[in-house]
Amino acid sequence: MTTPSYPHLLAPLDLGFTTLRNRVIMGSMHTGLEDRFFNYGKLAAFYRERAKGGVGLIVTGGISPNRSGWLLPFGGTLNFLGDVPNHRKVTRAVHEEGGKILMQILHAGRYGYQPFVVSASDRKSPISPFKPRALSEAGIQATIRDYARCAKLAKKAGYDGVEVMGSEGYLLNQFLCARTNLRTDRWGGSIENRMRLPVEIVKRIRAAVGPDFIIMYRHSLLDLVDGGNTWDDVLAVAKELQHAGVTILNTGIGWHEARVPTIVTSVPRAAFASVAGRLRREVSIPVVASNRINMPGEAEDIIARGDADMVSMARPFLADPEFVVKAAAGRTDEINTCIGCNQACLDHTFSNKRASCLVNPRACHETELVYKPAAKRRKVAVVGAGPAGLSAATVAAECGHDVTLFDSSDSIGGQFKVAMQIPGKEEFAETIRYFKRKLELTGVTLRLGQRVAREALLAGGYDDVIVATGIQVRKPPIDGIDHPKVLSYLDVLAHKKPVGKRVAIIGAGGIGFDVGEYLLHDTRKPLPLAVERWTQEWGVDLKATTGGGLVAPHAEEPVRQLYLLQRKTSKLGAGLGKTSGWVHRAVLARNGVVMLAGVQYNKIDDQGLHITVDGGERLLAVDNVVICAGQDSLAELMSPEGSGDASPAGGTPRFHKIGGAALASELDAKRAIKEGAELAVSL
Repeated sequence: MTTPSYPHLLAPLDLGFTTLRNRVIMGSMHTGLEDRFFNYGKLAAFYRERAKGGVGLIVTGGISPNRSGWLLPFGGTLNFLGDVPNHRKVTRAVHEEGGKILMQILHAGRYGYQPFVVSASDRKSPISPFKPRALSEAGIQATIRDYARCAKLAKKAGYDGVEVMGSEGYLLNQFLCARTNLRTDRWGGSIENRMRLPVEIVKRIRAAVGPDFIIMYRHSLLDLVDGGNTWDDVLAVAKELQHAGVTILNTGIGWHEARVPTIVTSVPRAAFASVAGRLRREVSIPVVASNRINMPGEAEDIIARGDADMVSMARPFLADPEFVVKAAAGRTDEINTCIGCNQACLDHTFSNKRASCLVNPRACHETELVYKPAAKRRKVAVVGAGPAGLSAATVAAECGHDVTLFDSSDSIGGQFKVAMQIPGKEEFAETIRYFKRKLELTGVTLRLGQRVAREALLAGGYDDVIVATGIQVRKPPIDGIDHPKVLSYLDVLAHKKPVGKRVAIIGAGGIGFDVGEYLLHDTRKPLPLAVERWTQEWGVDLKATTGGGLVAPHAEEPVRQLYLLQRKTSKLGAGLGKTSGWVHRAVLARNGVVMLAGVQYNKIDDQGLHITVDGGERLLAVDNVVICAGQDSLAELMSPEGSGDASPAGGTPRFHKIGGAALASELDAKRAIKEGAELAVSL
């Protein structure tokens, strides 16, 4: 099926022995459900919704071909017949909705977080405490057999094919690169030797499964690590993989240990599509573009200009399982866009938690968090149109309740309106756009510019009042805190008050880091997410003329001298996201931000900020001091006794509080949106 809007993206793809209904791939994402047999019913429900949503091809999270390939102890495997029935639950669900699905075969190599790890050599990775054992000749032959057996079992389980994971720094990537392959036998040395293992694995898989079975290989186009491959190496491997029997070449960007971000929200959309385009012009099988593609417009453009035959989007299908059907129907404004935050997906995965999605808490919880018609229609008031309130209001309305949403501001969004001011967080505007449309579709009555009082709520005939009023900025007890040079983070980000050239930021949590990144740039001239500017800033060579595609970074000069301070003696930014926190720390460090822990704030005066650090007094001669030292819940609408969720006789509404109004220790949109949805379905 094609549409005037996205004719290239939604066109079928004929693979000869089978046809994909469109060019959209739901890329592999490890959810955590794959690792336990008793969760395969939930996994099937997760994939069923995405297949029903119209995606052309789904790729599962990584499944290991043997024990040494586990990501985690007792991780997901497919290596004997007893595993097949569980996998059939998944394939049956997808096929019943008209979709196709590949199982990703992933051998973690030295990235495995378990004691059986193996690799090309015995070089330990920086992201696992276990040192790998170098595979022997016999071990390599056994690994090849295990891959072939795994693929054969996948076919028996009903999969339409397999994806062989050869990128991101996992086992096959470890063999491919001199960084980790220090061997001197026939499996190491030249690129011809280093590629021998992945090529032999593909040959053996093809022999085991026959011609009418998809083999997709995820090939690392840019390693983004020292000792990575050049473009000539990448191309040589791709051509051999094609000859070995690969059906589709998917593309991977960067190792997990790379110090270059590849998928966080600050990475420009479709930043690496041109690299896939270079590969597509050199091979004769379909090529897939990937990484930071989150809306159908970008995906359509990539295919239309010839940079890829298909586009892989993983996290966007966590955010919205109906991505494709909405695009096909011309309802792009209804897509719940992935904002690249990583907070509930990759941060969960790398913390051994079940993955989900900040903007869609149903992701991977489809059988538990169900938006279904309520048994009784209730009249509900939601106060506060930030993330928590928007979630509660739209889900409650979707469940059939009569919902009115109040906010004292003249627009919705709450703290997301603040977050989208940060360079690299412009995507947060997409969530506001989505909720604005969702309010219209669900029939929520919107009352903006109204600071509603408790008395009005009590008199309004509501059955439930959801207090989602958020937070108020905390003012720390520092001598001189009312000095004119003191600003709150809302003064800076929301009210755009002028800020001098030398600034001290008090508080090094997420807000402090955001303010730091904001003040490093000339806020009068917002910087576009230009690929060229970003690659220069991070030292990325998209042509990979150097090993790994790395060159010396060249960033713009910061416009301010910043000091980022905290009372705690722990590492600054310790509470930032597991997979994105290092990016924020790197940006500030590269721009000369002075970061100090264990700081005692003595006073603020005309001279600046007086502090004590490391036992000595020090004056920071700054023009402004920005306070990012926490916030307090704004919950004045709750009952004075604090038990506002009771429901006394006489028709008094039940009061509930969620989001920052319930807990303001650190702003947490993931928790806020999840709380709003869970409360709404419980009414």
